[in-house]
Amino acid sequence: MIEWQPVILSIEVAAASLFVVLISGVSSAYFMRRFEFTGKAVIESFMIMPLVLPPVVTGFLLLLLIGKQGMIGHFLSEYLHTQIIFTPYAAILAGSVVAFPLMYQNAKAALLSVDPKFEDAAKTLGASEWRVFWTISLPLAWQGVVSGMVLAFSRALGEFGATIMVAGNIPGKTQTIPLAIYFASEASDLMTAGAYVLLISLVTFLIVYLLNVSTKAKSVLVKGDFRA
Repeated sequence: MIEWQPVILSIEVAAASLFVVLISGVSSAYFMRRFEFTGKAVIESFMIMPLVLPPVVTGFLLLLLIGKQGMIGHFLSEYLHTQIIFTPYAAILAGSVVAFPLMYQNAKAALLSVDPKFEDAAKTLGASEWRVFWTISLPLAWQGVVSGMVLAFSRALGEFGATIMVAGNIPGKTQTIPLAIYFASEASDLMTAGAYVLLISLVTFLIVYLLNVSTKAKSVLVKGDFRA
């Protein structure tokens, strides 16, 4: 029998992760595109690493940071008398870390496609860097940013390896859909596992479908080709 708590938690975790990576990913992409500095390639490599690392390795590294003996975990436990590990916040952290490279890469590619002449023209007219970003760069790069949002949300929604390392599988508290699928399959409850698989597949398909439809509609309006 399907339980709705993993579904609700998964959507909440994915939405919170999307919020985190949208802000951090787009701002990082804009900064890395606009400025050159020593060590840029090294920093960018670290930001993209979660995309190629096995999720369980990413989870282990996060565990070293937020675990009770980790740098952040020890500080939170010792001075704030709280912890992130084995809480929904740990699942959000895991989802954000693994989804960040997708948001960053798409946002960066979209921003790189923006003609710098438009931005430079705005600056010569007195626009600040912040205003140029909001009124020129971001509107011209919106398709890439939206694509990154879809991929990041879907990635966070389906995250398993890093999540189980730092959040665990606590029914009613940290159990997300991927964890529910795994443990239902392990218990030979294929009916429940299949129901979760169908549900998460429908959600991700709907998101991608809506993105494709909206992108096509925008393209038609821009080109003026109403035969599409």
